Formats: sequence, structure tokens, C-alpha cells
Amino acid sequence: MALAFGALISAPAQAALFDDTEARKAIIDLRTVVAQLKDKADADSKATAEQIAHLQRSLLDLNRQLEEARADNARLRGQSEQLARDVSDLQRVQKDIRQGVDDRIRKLEPQTVSVDGREFLAEPEETRLYEEAMNVLRKGSFAEAADLLSSFQRRYPASGYAPSALFWLGNAQYGKRDFKESITAFRSFVSRAPDHPRAPEALLSVANSQSDLKDTKAARRTLEELLKTYPKSEAAVAAKERLASLR
Repeated sequence: MALAFGALISAPAQAALFDDTEARKAIIDLRTVVAQLKDKADADSKATAEQIAHLQRSLLDLNRQLEEARADNARLRGQSEQLARDVSDLQRVQKDIRQGVDDRIRKLEPQTVSVDGREFLAEPEETRLYEEAMNVLRKGSFAEAADLLSSFQRRYPASGYAPSALFWLGNAQYGKRDFKESITAFRSFVSRAPDHPRAPEALLSVANSQSDLKDTKAARRTLEELLKTYPKSEAAVAAKERLASLR
């Protein structure tokens, strides 16, 4: 009886002891799981931190590369702009050189000119010398103009300016009252260019020079020649009046 009672008393105690052991084991297991989870979380957190750090380093490296690329682009752009300026400067220099060459060529090439209604080719220097002589003549410097026109005749005897130069040489000689030389120049002009529009005027000037030399007979013959050769010219009208005054 006593043994049975003792057994009854010890059975719940053993059950309680068993339950407590299981609970402890469960707690230990739970703690183990928590520790494992914590370790895993720590490991994951560390890995994540490392990944973040790696990404940050990669981002910094990319930013550095981007800045270097921008710097390279800026340098290349600057070089390109400088190259463009150099090319532009070179093209401008080439254009100036080409223009200068063209100008020099034009200064040397014969140009078409028109004098007294006649067109012909003349060298630039030829034109310059003729115009220089004419400008002096227009100023009334007859002696200097005569020298320049005579020099022109010697230098360019076959020039298209030559007939006109002879005509104006006669006028320059007349202006300085060298009537004999004036007659020679006008006669040479008419002989060389009888169809020149100034030929009638030249004969009238010959007659004027002859009158100034008191050679009335020669003046009359020249006026008659003018009327016969160029009867419809304006100079012929003046010749008729002059003939009437010489009679």
C-alpha cells in the first residue's frame, strides 16, 4: 500500500521533470536557431555592407572615369576648335596670297582699254605712262607733257595709244609755242591714222601752227586739204571760216 502510494506520488514528479527537460532543450534549440539566424543575419549584413562598399567604390571609379572622359572630350574639343581656327587662318592666308597673286597678274596682263572710241589691249604700265602724260598736259605743263609723250612714243611705238599720243604731243608742242614740232607731230598723226576721229582736228591744228609761223600759203593749202579729205567734219566748218579770213 505504501509502495503503491509512493509510486503514485513519484509519477507526476517524473512527468514534471521530463517536461522541464524538454522545455530546456527546446529553449536551447531555439537559442541555437536564433544564434544561427543572428550569425546568418550578421553574415548577410556584412556581405551587404561589402557589396554596398564595392558598389560605392565602383560608383566612385565610374565618376572618376566620367570626369576623365569629360576632361578628354574638353581637351579634344579645344584641340578641334584650335584646329578649326588654324584651318580658317590658313585658308584666309591662302586667299590673301591668291588674291595678291591675281592682283599682280592683273597688273601685268594686258587689259582692254578704249581711247577716242577705239578699243585695244594695253599693258598696265603702258596705260599708266599714257595717263601720267595726259594728267600733266591737263595741268597745262606743256613742256613736261611733251617730254612724257615723246618718251611714250619711243617706248611704245606700236601701242594702241600711239596715235592719240601723237595728237596730244602736237597739242603740247603747240601749247609751248613750238609750232614746227607741233606741225610734225600732227602730220605724223594724220599719216598714221587718217581715219581717226581726231584727224580733221589735227589738220586744222596744222593750219593754225602754219598761220602762227606766218606761212599763210601753207595754212591755206592745209585748210583746203582738210575740206577735201574730211568735208563733213566739224573741223571742215571751221576751215571754211578760216579760209575766208585768209583771203
